[in-house]
Amino acid sequence: MNASVSGSTTDAMRNMIEPLNIVVMLGGLSAEREVSLRSGAAVAAALRSLGHTIHELDPQGPDWVLPRSTDVVFLALHGTYGEDGNVQLRLEESGIPFTGCDAEASRIAFDKVLTKQRCLEKAIQTPRFLVLDSPKASWPLGWQPPVVLKPVRQGSSVGLQFVERVADWNEALTETFRYDTQILLEEKILGREVTVGILADEALPVVEIRPHQGGYDYRNKYTVGATEYFCPAPFEPAVTARIQAAGREAFRAIGGRDYGRVDVMVREGGQPEVLEVNTLPGMTETSLLPKAASAAGLSYGELCQRMVDLALRRAHAPTN
Repeated sequence: MNASVSGSTTDAMRNMIEPLNIVVMLGGLSAEREVSLRSGAAVAAALRSLGHTIHELDPQGPDWVLPRSTDVVFLALHGTYGEDGNVQLRLEESGIPFTGCDAEASRIAFDKVLTKQRCLEKAIQTPRFLVLDSPKASWPLGWQPPVVLKPVRQGSSVGLQFVERVADWNEALTETFRYDTQILLEEKILGREVTVGILADEALPVVEIRPHQGGYDYRNKYTVGATEYFCPAPFEPAVTARIQAAGREAFRAIGGRDYGRVDVMVREGGQPEVLEVNTLPGMTETSLLPKAASAAGLSYGELCQRMVDLALRRAHAPTN
């Protein structure tokens, strides 16, 4: 199926769906605001096309209020105060169903170090790493370039730096520390970069990411034409199965539910190494999770509706 909502698909779905009052939360104040606005606008348009009444809420602080008629909240926020568990905690306290992971899983996944620790506890392969607390830290003993520097608590490749030479260390470290007080130093895996979408505890087709130049940093992620994507990724079936299993197990390890996306590097021999877990992945119509869903036969509108359905099913499940 096409990743957009075609007219025929929309008409058929609209006739089958009970209209809801849905609040789409988007924007916010994080470094990923612009990406979130694009995600939220695409989600809102798709859900409106299915006959739902949509209210778009752009939280500028913790004092936001939901309309009284809200049936469900669709979280299209990214980054700090959106993906870190704070909004989810507010919604849990309100009793209003919302899409995606709960507050605790969101808190863990947003912290790259906590995510790695959960992976290691479950014997899930992840690149060697070290945590840095000072922007004046010297090159660590026992390490050789190339390495990767990442803010511990950011997403969308914000602050990501690839360090190919020791001489570039200080400048890269200073840049990364602009975005957090703790930095993850990680072994740079030489291999193929992929991502695994998770939907209702099932792994979607693998997406391979091939930047034309350099690594998959913020520029290559959001510059049109800078990166090629292949879905399903061209791997042998056994390797694909290993990649999907690693993504699914990592998502379970952080306590994920409903949907998410797991970023993975694949070594030359086919061994997957989990990089991080995204609990609120990008939702523009060209984002990676919708690409994977499209390869699995779900249109963009069907994907958005499925996310809403999963939230409502959980809210309406009988309690013991």
